Amino acid sequence: MSDELLSAGAAARRLGVAVTTLRSWHQRYGLGPSGHEHGHHRRYTGDDLARLVLMQRLVTAGVAPAEAARWARRSPRDAPVPAPSPGSALNPAARSGGGYTLALGDADPAARGLARAALRLDVLAVRDLVAAAVADRGVVGAWDEVLCPVLVALGVRAAAAAELVEVEHALSGCVSAVFASLASAPSAQPARERPVRILLACADEEQHSLPTEALAAALAERGIPSRVLGARVPPTALRAAVRRTGPVAVLLWAHSIATADPAQLNGLLSGRGRPAVVAAGGPGWDAATVPSGVVLPATLVEAVELFVAAAHS
Repeated sequence: MSDELLSAGAAARRLGVAVTTLRSWHQRYGLGPSGHEHGHHRRYTGDDLARLVLMQRLVTAGVAPAEAARWARRSPRDAPVPAPSPGSALNPAARSGGGYTLALGDADPAARGLARAALRLDVLAVRDLVAAAVADRGVVGAWDEVLCPVLVALGVRAAAAAELVEVEHALSGCVSAVFASLASAPSAQPARERPVRILLACADEEQHSLPTEALAAALAERGIPSRVLGARVPPTALRAAVRRTGPVAVLLWAHSIATADPAQLNGLLSGRGRPAVVAAGGPGWDAATVPSGVVLPATLVEAVELFVAAAHS
């Protein structure tokens, strides 16, 4: 462990647990921060974090918290840990989550903490960590630096081995809940004289709706309300929504080539009430086949700037 001193929030994110969990371990078991910086609350040292890692590993393996704390309070570098046996709770295969890990490369420590919490299916910690990432970095920063690395790694794992789908769904649900709370905040609600001018939808049969929710949350941070129609929006339903609401800008999301049908975009470019901005988001779209006049934002921040400008036009 390094000599880096961490706040309770930073230590919790590093471990992938809720801050309340760290406080509970401090109050109940004496596993609190020992580092001190003048003018600041006590901070977690490298040794403190090592003890917490050991505590977390033992608890996840099924050891009673009080017993795990007794092991962790010994020197984290020298404390002997019971050797795992095939039937032991300390055996990785017997751990909660089955001892799974994700290939995250050089991902941000906050992403690693989130992955650990997600793999444990600890939805309370996951929600806290997602909310903390958004509060610290904003929606775009949290999405790019913390959420996407974990979501992509889970998606790759699920596609390759047909496993961890339950983790992917649990994480997506927590992220969706945090984004929904942002999008529904009073500051994001339209004034009576200012109608909602942004419409976000997924292509027909496209089930990956989280990116549209991320965009809605990022727009809400900028005070721009939007309508999100969700997954699998049939072309006729999307055109009907455009006619009824008269949006100035529409985004159609397609995660895969199979759902990215340019005909859906053509339907938005013709007829009564054509939006001023029609955008195609997601890796499913091919720039060579997208109709002329359709914008292809490559990143979340590009989409945010595009729609903020459209909303103010």
